Amino acid sequence: METENETNKETQETVENPKAETPPTPPEKKSPIKFITRLVLIISFLFFVWYILSERHTPYTDQARIKGLVTPITTRVSGNITDIRIQLHSKVKAGDTLFQIDRVPYEIAVLKAEANIDNTTQSVAASTSSVKSAAGRLGVAKAQLDRAQRNWDRVERVMKENAGALSETDKDQSETALLTATEQVASAEANLDRAKQSLGDSGPENPKIRAALKDLEKAQLDLAFTTIIASTDGVIESFDIDLGYFASTGQPLTTLVSTSDIWIQADMKENNLSLMKVGDPVKFTFDIDPGEIYEGTIRSMGYGVATDKSSKGGLPSISNKTGWLRDPQRFPVIINLNKNTKTTKQIRLGGQVDVVVYTGENSILNSFASFRIWLNSKLSYVR
Repeated sequence: METENETNKETQETVENPKAETPPTPPEKKSPIKFITRLVLIISFLFFVWYILSERHTPYTDQARIKGLVTPITTRVSGNITDIRIQLHSKVKAGDTLFQIDRVPYEIAVLKAEANIDNTTQSVAASTSSVKSAAGRLGVAKAQLDRAQRNWDRVERVMKENAGALSETDKDQSETALLTATEQVASAEANLDRAKQSLGDSGPENPKIRAALKDLEKAQLDLAFTTIIASTDGVIESFDIDLGYFASTGQPLTTLVSTSDIWIQADMKENNLSLMKVGDPVKFTFDIDPGEIYEGTIRSMGYGVATDKSSKGGLPSISNKTGWLRDPQRFPVIINLNKNTKTTKQIRLGGQVDVVVYTGENSILNSFASFRIWLNSKLSYVR
């Protein structure tokens, strides 16, 4: 009874005093979903802003390849190969002898041409020693001119296909060599003319003498062509012949991959080119040398690419990635390797490269770009 009375009493006091204290309710726990959502949105927005700015100020591409000059080694005369001084992947210098074609038939042809001159000039009682010597020098000069002309034609073809593929120094050297060879031929022809005149008035005008001299020139030229030399520094590829192989005129014997000029062709998106200019610094990584970052500069930028399969002038053809969204058109950007690039002797034509271009002095974007290329260089270990 007492307990019931006490309970009723407490209830009555609570009703009479509504301001009596009630026990506090525990605080509601804040859900982390809102915080995480806001954080993700902020990070996504910052990433979007960085992506937009970096596409113009520090453009990046992984669609880049190592490029260089490739020259098929052919012969101007036919014959069996008697000496081979190279192997597959041999490194050669300009002027090194690669192959030797059997000289005997061509030496006999020279002796026969000389004898023909002797027989012809004896009939007009003229000295032929100076004529033969001048004719021989002319043949050698013409062989040198032929090599210089072929090298210049190759330079012009490369320049036509890609105006920035060769430096001005390489172009000037090739042009100077051609002009020098041309002058040497002109000088040799002048010496030969003087030698002909020394035979007497009737000598040079004699059609038999003129024919004999031309035969000697041709024989000397063919003999010079039996020695096949390297036109530039490089590495031998596609080599699979042995002694005794019959070399046919104009047929490739091997391939010379030139190391005199190596560059990187980076296929950049069209919207990457707005701030890019020749001379901008570049950083890149090679898959063949993971973990290392190398530097270079922009040599030139393409002004046109092929948009269909028809050939109307040899514009470069760029392969774009395909996906749900249309990928912007890409243009070739030619990049020079710095002279101190230690891996130049290791890189291979066609190797893949990751490239980032710095178009200005923007410390924040440049720092992000440097971190990106550094990260890619490390990822090359696991590719």
